[in-house]
Amino acid sequence: MGDIIIALYNETPLHRDNFLSHVEKGDYNGVLFHRVIKDFMIQTGDPTTRPPEMKYPNTPKVSDQKVPAEFVFPKLFHRKGVVAAAREGDEVNPERMSSATQFYIVVGKRRAEWELDRIQNRISEATNGEIVLTPEIRETYGRIGGTPHLDGQYTVFGEVFAGMDVVEAIQSTETDDSNHPLQDIRVIKAEILK
Repeated sequence: MGDIIIALYNETPLHRDNFLSHVEKGDYNGVLFHRVIKDFMIQTGDPTTRPPEMKYPNTPKVSDQKVPAEFVFPKLFHRKGVVAAAREGDEVNPERMSSATQFYIVVGKRRAEWELDRIQNRISEATNGEIVLTPEIRETYGRIGGTPHLDGQYTVFGEVFAGMDVVEAIQSTETDDSNHPLQDIRVIKAEILK
């Protein structure tokens, strides 16, 4: 559907280096955007979604690897256009460790003050009151949008530098009841730009 260029943050070196390692090995080539939710995010990076001719013998091992959480809140938060690591839920992953390969790009939507108040209550409960949306962050969520309810719980490690129109086109695609696009949308090739 087009090119998406991602800039990675040096503030999250474990995630940055892990992502670059998978790009260098070609682990993202051929993977599906397997989870797409309108006004929320697009998710990819699951090596088990590659076509059969591209699957590696060690795919299950790669998909089981984890990266320790690197929360850099309030500097890095879930505003529209950021890239964050997917992970398993708190009940099986209380350390909130990230998937070594799966990631999502935030689309989100703009939030009214009353919505942010409600979301802050959810965040406070999930983070024992450690994550508080600052006035500046609230202004960003109101002006450009994002997914504030994920702050302090999922590692943000990059942002879309160019190609947000492609991200928005992907998130607008028709999906089934499990948020899987009806038509396959794949990463054709991921490469490091110097």
